[in-house]
Amino acid sequence: MFKNVIVYRLVSPWTVTQAALEDALQPDRFVECGASQEKSVGWVEPRGQAHGPLVEVVGGQWVLKLMMEMKSVPGSVVKRKVEEQVAQIEISTGRKPGKKEVRELRDDARLALLPMAFTKQGSVGVWIDPKDGLLVLDAGSQSRADEVMTALIKAIPNFAVQLVNTQISPAAAMAVWLSTRESPSDFSVDRECELKASDESKAVVRYTRHPLDTEEVSQHIALGKMPTRLAMTWNDRVSFVLTEALQLKKLTFLDTVFEDSPKSAGDRKEDNFDADVVISTGELSQLIPDLMEALGGEVPLGAMPGVPATV
Repeated sequence: MFKNVIVYRLVSPWTVTQAALEDALQPDRFVECGASQEKSVGWVEPRGQAHGPLVEVVGGQWVLKLMMEMKSVPGSVVKRKVEEQVAQIEISTGRKPGKKEVRELRDDARLALLPMAFTKQGSVGVWIDPKDGLLVLDAGSQSRADEVMTALIKAIPNFAVQLVNTQISPAAAMAVWLSTRESPSDFSVDRECELKASDESKAVVRYTRHPLDTEEVSQHIALGKMPTRLAMTWNDRVSFVLTEALQLKKLTFLDTVFEDSPKSAGDRKEDNFDADVVISTGELSQLIPDLMEALGGEVPLGAMPGVPATV
């Protein structure tokens, strides 16, 4: 269910009802791009059933999904179209179009080509844990997460969250784990890492499928390169890549998680959805606090200004 994790802390207790949130999301249900529309953003059914609910609650965990569709016209195609029009203007009028006119020609060309452009869709899963006051996004980038926050702000009055922050930065913690070759409790370091220099060289060293408990890795850190990505496994159950921004990438639930799981007992799509929610949220509900502890604990909300979920 999750491939990426960005964790937010709810600034206020979750008091929204399922029915109220469902009504609030309905006006922004996803609609595919029109002929001349470059982008469309809207809510879709998490369960994947057409015309189904936009809010699913399974075992007390709330699940939403935001869909984004984009049309992209290759810049080279627009450039060629504009060059043809500029050449035609020069032939017919004997003058060379100015910068403003060329810019307008470029905009017109892009709009004219949009109806023929291919579309690309992507979605972001949203998990709200009211009990623990967490909001987790399956977003691969902060910019994509910001789009989700914009949509949630529009739907929920006074909605505000704060990105989870820890006492020890992920980069500093990863540097210690690699230098001392000692993993935090319940975690193991795997065989993927990226180290980046902070000086003007901006040198980058990447290890893939390579042992990291070596003197070479320690030496890079001693010379000032800081870890920006580190592959890890939690309790032999979930593997992921931790980033310097406290995001989890390449999230994978290992085979041990699915042994004797509810998913194996049912073949229906809806059974699988409920099982996926229960399993993934159950594992992450334990992994996230353990990771916070490994990073020195979470910075309390009152220790830094609350950040409304605005972009």
